[in-house]
Amino acid sequence: MKKLILSLSLLLSVMAINAAVKVDRIDPTNWFVGMKNPSLQLMVYGEGIRSAEVSTDYPGVKVDSLVRLDSPNYLLVYLNLDGAQPGEMTLQFKNGKSSKKVKYQLKAREMRGEERMGFTNADVLYMLMPDRFADGDPKNNDIKGMNAYKTDRTQPSLRHGGDLEGIRQHLDYFTKLGVTALWFTPVLENNSPDGNGFSTYHGYATTDYYRVDPRFGTNEEYRRLCDEAHAKGLKVVMDMIFNHCGFEHPWVADMPSKDWLNTPDWLYDRKDKTKPEVNGKYLQTSYKLTPIVDPYASDVDLRETVDGWFVPTMPDLNQRNPHVIKYLIQNSEWWIETVGINGIRMDTYPYADADAMAMWMKTLNDEYPNFNVVGETWVTEPAYTAAWQKDSKIAKSNSYLNTVMDFSFYDKINQAKREDTDGFTTGMNRIYNNFVYDYLYPNPSSVMAFIENHDTDRFLGNGKDTTALKQALAILLTANRIPQLYYGTEVLMNGTKEVTDGYVRKDFPGGFPGDAKNAFTGQGVTKAENAMFTWLSRLLHWRQGNDVIIKGSQKQFIPFNGVYVIARQYGGKTVLTVVNGTRKPAVLAVKRYAEVIGATATATDVLTGNGVSLSEDVPLQPRQTMILQF
Repeated sequence: MKKLILSLSLLLSVMAINAAVKVDRIDPTNWFVGMKNPSLQLMVYGEGIRSAEVSTDYPGVKVDSLVRLDSPNYLLVYLNLDGAQPGEMTLQFKNGKSSKKVKYQLKAREMRGEERMGFTNADVLYMLMPDRFADGDPKNNDIKGMNAYKTDRTQPSLRHGGDLEGIRQHLDYFTKLGVTALWFTPVLENNSPDGNGFSTYHGYATTDYYRVDPRFGTNEEYRRLCDEAHAKGLKVVMDMIFNHCGFEHPWVADMPSKDWLNTPDWLYDRKDKTKPEVNGKYLQTSYKLTPIVDPYASDVDLRETVDGWFVPTMPDLNQRNPHVIKYLIQNSEWWIETVGINGIRMDTYPYADADAMAMWMKTLNDEYPNFNVVGETWVTEPAYTAAWQKDSKIAKSNSYLNTVMDFSFYDKINQAKREDTDGFTTGMNRIYNNFVYDYLYPNPSSVMAFIENHDTDRFLGNGKDTTALKQALAILLTANRIPQLYYGTEVLMNGTKEVTDGYVRKDFPGGFPGDAKNAFTGQGVTKAENAMFTWLSRLLHWRQGNDVIIKGSQKQFIPFNGVYVIARQYGGKTVLTVVNGTRKPAVLAVKRYAEVIGATATATDVLTGNGVSLSEDVPLQPRQTMILQF
């Protein structure tokens, strides 16, 4: 019996060795020569590919190593491209007597990494959700072969049909408004089935890192959109997620290695292997980010934050595995080189391994020194946010992350909008105190501020009162920050998350066939909505190329009798943002601000074009906002 088992085992081994070589896919799909780091990881997919040997005779290319993972259906091939020229390389895969030749394209780079220009505080980012902005190609609303889904605009959490073509057709709208950079929520494939009235229209459950979701368009259409945006002076920021992928990614059904995902043990005990049936081994993240910087953090708290899954349908990637982080780093470089994006917004930044993310950032900074990345760091304390910025003096180690998101400003401005400004803590005192802590940031001008986004209630809530909105926008667009706007604010889009996130992610009016209201053309737009667009557009165009705002020093004054003042100064010019933080008339006491006004007798209010005398105190209406330049 033992001899029989041994013979059978030997036979199976021989069959495996001589099995036909299958190469179904290689990631990345192509690569670029002339990168500063000549190392290239190829993830090869194919039944039984793990045991294959790999060779190439392409000049300048060497096979450095082969990494055979736990799954028999993956093989990592590490190549050294030092000295390689553009062209078509042939890779030969051999498994015993069986072999297969695969062509692989090495491309020339379109420009040096130093020439890739990122977004800065000279820009204003306009954030939008492709599914909810405009449907430029209704034919891609129903794609055969995708996991079961439905396009239904009456359902706030299902797909609505917006796409990249819809954005491309309306590029002139953005230039008319006056923004200079577009941040789309993720556009990569999210091939997850709908469930209980919910879908992954938002894009945060990636199932293919090298493919635009076909309901949004194609890789080629993404490139065309970027090219045409650039031609109109618009930058493009790509939303990425390294913390997790989508449950339908091949890595879940066939895990490359046991440590490819964090805490994966619960997956093995499911009855239905296609669904995330939660059991006692499942580890949920606590959503509490403080343990990462807490000097007293317990191991259990830290593990829950970093290794717990965001939700059961979003597998948590293990960036501590060097092959995982290498894959992700290369993916970001591939999209920079392939479609020419100008920046990356990294979702759930602190949830991923900090050391691995720092390595990613250092790699990008070395390759693309003028590129930019902003990380989502959702804690409303400035000290927390500042610790994540590159070269922080208060961090345990350098993150190399250039730009962080100012959730403190978001939090304080949304509290202030409901309050009158007193002599100490409420209203505009909160904004003053937010900026007080800028000494913690290595580079305050590379902090991204916002008043709302796709994960928060709209600033307007369920109302349409523009008074507080104008105050918030005036501060946002004149302070020492990179400002980010959320789509539709310019036409008074509102909503809250009381029922579902979909109510703060409504369809942009006029972006879809049959819309009665069209904000692109003005058809059906109310007088108030049109006035808001005009007001914001005037401010945005004034900000473009304005060195006082981009390069100027900042000085702020403690709110006095309810009035908050921020001064920006550069090259002998001054801009004063003046906010009456009360619901009663107030006065700008000119003498109090003599150090920035000097002998100036008159100024111009940017928001109205009217002249304002500074030879005497300036009366302010309740909640009035002025931006004075002189």
